[in-house]
Amino acid sequence: MIVITDRISLDENELQWDFIRSSGPGGQNVNKVATAVQLRFDVLKSPNLTDAIKSRVRQIAGKRMTADGILIITARRFRYQERNREDALERLAEIVRQAATPPKRRIGTRPSRSSMEERIREKKLKGDRKHKRGKQTSRFDE
Repeated sequence: MIVITDRISLDENELQWDFIRSSGPGGQNVNKVATAVQLRFDVLKSPNLTDAIKSRVRQIAGKRMTADGILIITARRFRYQERNREDALERLAEIVRQAATPPKRRIGTRPSRSSMEERIREKKLKGDRKHKRGKQTSRFDE
C-alpha cells in the first residue's frame, strides 16, 4: 500500500510501470539502459478514490490524462531508474493530495464606494475624450 494521506492509500497493483530509454544525462548508458519511467494509474477504476477526487484529478492532470481516465506520469529527471521511479511516485502522490483538498468556496464582496466613484470618473473622462474627437463645430457655421 502506498500512503498518500491519512485517509487515502493506493494499492501497488493499481500502478503499471513501464521503463523506457531516456534522453538527457547518463553518458554512454543513455543508449543502452532504460532509466526513464512511465507510471500509469487508472484513476477512474481506482476503488480508493471518491468521485469528487477523481474529477479534481482530471482537472489537475490536464493533458497527462488520457480520455480513458489513465494518468500517465513520465519521470526522466535522474540517471538512475530507481530515482526516477521514486520521482514518478511522488508526483502521483502530489496530484492526488492536491485533488483530495476541496477548493475553497469564494465569498463574493462588493466594490468600495471610492472604487465605484473612480470607475464612474474614468468613464466620464473617456467619454469626454471620445466626444472631442467628433466633428468640431465653429461659431461661424451657423
